[in-house]
Amino acid sequence: MTKTASSLAMIALAATSLFGAAGLANAQEQVVNLYSARHYATDEGMYEAFTRTTGIKINRVDADDAGIVARLKAEGAASPADVILLVDAARLASADAQGLFQPFKSKVLDAAIPAKLRAAATPEGVTWTGFSTRARVIVYDPARVKAADVDTYEKLADPKLKGLVCTRTGSHPYNLSLFSTVVERLGDAKGEEWLKGVVANMARAPKGGDTDQIKAVASGECGVALTNSYYVARLIKSDKVDDKAVMQKVKIMFPNQATSGTHVNIAGAAVAKHAKNPANAIKFLEFLASPFAQDYFANGNNEFPAAKGVSVSNPAIAAMGGANFKQENIPLGVVAKNQLKVQQMLDRVGYK
Repeated sequence: MTKTASSLAMIALAATSLFGAAGLANAQEQVVNLYSARHYATDEGMYEAFTRTTGIKINRVDADDAGIVARLKAEGAASPADVILLVDAARLASADAQGLFQPFKSKVLDAAIPAKLRAAATPEGVTWTGFSTRARVIVYDPARVKAADVDTYEKLADPKLKGLVCTRTGSHPYNLSLFSTVVERLGDAKGEEWLKGVVANMARAPKGGDTDQIKAVASGECGVALTNSYYVARLIKSDKVDDKAVMQKVKIMFPNQATSGTHVNIAGAAVAKHAKNPANAIKFLEFLASPFAQDYFANGNNEFPAAKGVSVSNPAIAAMGGANFKQENIPLGVVAKNQLKVQQMLDRVGYK
């Protein structure tokens, strides 16, 4: 059952059914209660394998990120949630800042997941960790734009691209995460100047989602745009004639390969602040880092595995050039701290 933020009442009813007092009181039943913003059919096999392997039953309520955060805040200490699964580092960091997670320690996760894909560690542990990654790539029209003019994020502010750049809203978490890394690298003054230059190069006011940006480049409305890599992969895998036509008209650039590396974001998870089954929650997170689960987790949304040394076979990923690109090394936990500052910059430069 998939719910949105606008249907919190229905989510509450579902949670009551799944996590009723009798179920919570039954000490013999091993459970982990999952609030998930991931809604992919392929994940079902992964969840079933966890239960078969551990004997721990997964009770799941699905919503979007905003719905999950709103529910956790409303439930407070009475929340049955053990694991929170969200699909963006900015959203994880925001929920963490609101005190909705608890720190945890796991040698398994320390060994499997790179530190840059987790919250900053404290003596008590970490509060969230990534389990899949996606790249923030550039798509461009090779008939209008040279590859050398879009091979870094910084060049999106070059006057050469005036009237050619398209993005979704600057305040969207996908862009906030990217912009926060650019500001972290360039510093506040140069970072804000860069954002001002991107605004000056806009072909039109920011609107739509990432797929809309790709299609706008293909249609000639824009010459260059930002998108998450999995949106490109979806179009590559599509059987629709129109989608195939779009991908014939655009090229893909993994930016900053000769410098700082391409920005990556995550889908990740945390242990809920008031988890009733914290040990089972950690077992579930450790399972998500296993090669078996990583294959399900990454392929479910055409993403890249987060765990070290794990690879997946996905023709769409291969068509984009594979997963062996240089990634940015700035820790997402550090970048998350820049987002309020970056939002204020966006307001000042008029980035809608």
